[in-house]
Amino acid sequence: MNQGQVARARLDPGDRDASGPRHGAGARLFARGERALSDRRLLLSIHDVGPRFESAVDQLRDRLSRHAPAGKLALLVVPNHWGEAPLLAGSAFATRLRGWADAGSDIFVHGFFHRDTARHRGLLSRLKASHMTAGEGEFLGLDREAAAARMADGRQLIEDITGRPAAGFIAPAWLYGKGALAALADNRFALAEDHWKVWQPGSGRVLARGPVLTWASRSPARIASSLLAARALGPVLHRSAVARIGVHPGDTGVPEILASIDRAVAALTPTHRAARYGDLVQAPVGGAA
Repeated sequence: MNQGQVARARLDPGDRDASGPRHGAGARLFARGERALSDRRLLLSIHDVGPRFESAVDQLRDRLSRHAPAGKLALLVVPNHWGEAPLLAGSAFATRLRGWADAGSDIFVHGFFHRDTARHRGLLSRLKASHMTAGEGEFLGLDREAAAARMADGRQLIEDITGRPAAGFIAPAWLYGKGALAALADNRFALAEDHWKVWQPGSGRVLARGPVLTWASRSPARIASSLLAARALGPVLHRSAVARIGVHPGDTGVPEILASIDRAVAALTPTHRAARYGDLVQAPVGGAA
């Protein structure tokens, strides 16, 4: 019996007669429990999608597809990673990206270069830039005009390749400065996401709240701390109406992280159904405001 079945059994103790049908108050309680379980959603995303990390992206798609339909995996696409790996229309990778979009995956614009070259003035911004990412918080220090231009350029490229609107914009390392937040509304993206929520930039409406679970692979200390965080966040995500998990190409080089990803996703699939980010626009769930 999986966790979802256990939960349903607890909602329905002794509420069957000899022939099996549910009845009375127990039936209503069971129905509410069924709806509560089916309303919980699991959003799975692969970051840094692009030709530079094609092999790692394939590995992550294969791994997550053991737990959820591949067409429900969100793909966060970097148009030109560090200015060294451009996504080119008509390329083999562009053809694959269009195929993934046709199969149902939400395709997000994920920065443009995924590299932070800005000079950060405030102490908080400098701390975020140096400690929350390895020089990849591209949109943390950009002004509104520069951020809007990169967003628009990335969106145009990705939409030309996929033949459909981008699902939204998610900044590298989930880091946004004031300029980037203003530029999001200028570009009228349908969705955006940070560490703590998914929202609609135009209206500011929050569609889901709660932490996103991710891993860090760039040093032994960060690997160890992220493995601990994954265990600690498990119960939090289990209680969340929307659970979010984001994986990165670097995760594929650390067996302990891959095992942790498997455990985290497997623990949620009995109680949370795999969904697309776009589903939140149609039907927000608990915790949104």
